[in-house]
Amino acid sequence: MPKRKQEPDSGGAALRDTAKANLKFQDLSDDLRRDIIAGTWAVGTKLPTEQQLAAETGLSLTTVRRAFEDLVGKGLVVRRQGAGSFVAAPQRTQKRSRFVIGVLLPDTQLYYPRVLQGIEEHLSARGASLQLSTYHYDFTRENASIQFLLDAGVDGLILVPTLTGLENPQQRVAELMALPVPVVLLERSLDDLGPGDLTEHVCSDHQGGAYDAVMHLHRLGHRKIGLLTRANEAARSSNPTQAAVIAGYTAAITALGLETDGRMAFSATKPEWEADQAEHMFGLLAGSGATAALVFGDREAALLEGAASRHGVRVPEDLALVSYDDEMADLARIPLTAVSPAKHRLGVMAADVLLRRLTEGDACPLYQIRLRPRIVVRDSCGAKRCEARSAAFGG
Repeated sequence: MPKRKQEPDSGGAALRDTAKANLKFQDLSDDLRRDIIAGTWAVGTKLPTEQQLAAETGLSLTTVRRAFEDLVGKGLVVRRQGAGSFVAAPQRTQKRSRFVIGVLLPDTQLYYPRVLQGIEEHLSARGASLQLSTYHYDFTRENASIQFLLDAGVDGLILVPTLTGLENPQQRVAELMALPVPVVLLERSLDDLGPGDLTEHVCSDHQGGAYDAVMHLHRLGHRKIGLLTRANEAARSSNPTQAAVIAGYTAAITALGLETDGRMAFSATKPEWEADQAEHMFGLLAGSGATAALVFGDREAALLEGAASRHGVRVPEDLALVSYDDEMADLARIPLTAVSPAKHRLGVMAADVLLRRLTEGDACPLYQIRLRPRIVVRDSCGAKRCEARSAAFGG
């Protein structure tokens, strides 16, 4: 049987041989790189000669030489004429001198100016700049606002996105975390996931703030403490702080074992608060028998003061009040004791976390920060009068 004539290779075998050789030198380079990073060879240590490595590995001298050249090109190895090859000192990573940080806020009114000020001050002090976008609590504009920031060439994002009122907030967060730049969430997180929440975030502990407010009123002698909140008219624009305040209030009432007969927590929309200048809400609170209340937020607490005054109820003698937010609490007719989130510090810390992520990369730990608000004592809770009486009687 005649021997079959072999077809010309057309270079195929040669290409395969070259590919194999490329894989061998790359494999050796990767092995040496891992050993250097792991510290098997410390900085300044002399590496085996090319001849020694060729003998130990069974690879050709050419393959070993290419592996060394690859390591030299990566800055891991230096060659010294007549002395050999040595592990190089780590090179300082060239950092960008001026990052541009994108900031997405729902608005720039009331709560967020101090937050934004904290972000701006921290970025400026570190040579970074800020690009701002707002979506005015309109979820349909949110993605366009984020895209605007990305198109502006930002290096990272600080986002205050919509998470409440969505069918799948976890999916929304996954979309945000998949953006092409690092993301730090501000005043937003997936609390329900517990340790399953892998977002980087800086938030106020609003539950803790509400809890502390109830405890403060309880220490002043109150046993029937109500809660009045401002509900939102549209699910899409619901305020995530409201749910946290309710949860903190409920936890404190439960921990103290206070009376739960009848309803002590009431809510109305912003227009409903305005329609009768809080008359209806005052009526509900008075009907519950409460002698004190936590009110979310400052404006509603000030309206409640007015309603109480019209009904001859004195604040704080007959009704002690603590407001939540501390935006304009000191401007009320009777200055309001208030739960005060650390807004400026939130902005500073969010900016700091993002800059660390940008400069350190994967070496940076995941930051999940919660700042507990403090209580600023003014006139509406009666604490100052209690202190004055105690001082007068030598207590």
